[in-house]
Amino acid sequence: MATSANRTYETQNDQQLDALHNKIRTLRGITIDIHNGAEQQNRDLDHTGDSFSSFASGLAQSGRNAVRAFGGAGGTSQARLVVLVATGFIGVWFLWKVLRWFFPSASPA
Repeated sequence: MATSANRTYETQNDQQLDALHNKIRTLRGITIDIHNGAEQQNRDLDHTGDSFSSFASGLAQSGRNAVRAFGGAGGTSQARLVVLVATGFIGVWFLWKVLRWFFPSASPA
């Protein structure tokens, strides 16, 4: 009788051990998936950080070029820019007036 009970207990223990192994395998798979996901996110963050660093250095270089092109804190280059913008506005106004001669408005007066 004791032998039959021992076999029953041993069979139950083996079944429980197999169930435990299956749970451990599942947990290991989930852990590996989490690890792989974290590694991918770290790579994405590194790539994003590199992109922002590249953008920041490009923006800083553009700022330095603008300061050099416009004469820094004042100078003849700034005056040249003001004259260019004013001439552009006058040119657009003159072009608008000339085009009104060729294409008068059709609205009644």
